[in-house]
Amino acid sequence: MKTNNMREQQGFTLIELVVVIVILGILAVTAAPKFIDLQGDAEGATMQAIKASVETATTLTHSKALIAGATTGAGKISVNGGSDNVGVVGGWPENGATTSTTWTNLLDIDATDFLSAIDGTSGTAGRIVWYPTPNPVPDTALTATQVVTAACYVQYIESTDSNVKPGITVVTTGC
Repeated sequence: MKTNNMREQQGFTLIELVVVIVILGILAVTAAPKFIDLQGDAEGATMQAIKASVETATTLTHSKALIAGATTGAGKISVNGGSDNVGVVGGWPENGATTSTTWTNLLDIDATDFLSAIDGTSGTAGRIVWYPTPNPVPDTALTATQVVTAACYVQYIESTDSNVKPGITVVTTGC
């Protein structure tokens, strides 16, 4: 009769457990970069949503200006049930060269999360840009030109012709 001195194995050895942990660690290191930039992706998607809001506000304001006959020159139309006025140029929302009241009345963008910069001297008809906070230069008000170099913004370039839609672009390469 042969006796078997080996016991039946009842679990994993310490070496097997260490090998599995090392393999899981390697997998985690290779998968982590795919999930690291989730904040940038979320900011980019939010900037796309702001662009859609600006486009919608622009189209609705122009429609209202057409109905009111305010499509030539500069003027104001009432929005929000008549409680607010927005400036229009050629029937399109103005950039708000001195204040962003026009866009405050048209959009509900949280000022603690997104700031705006107005630049009427950029060689364009005038533009306003929205960008996420904290801005690239903390505690400093930026010009639209400085925001454009940050590469994470939505830009509205005012139209001076009632037949030409304003330029609305989004750049998310720096988000």
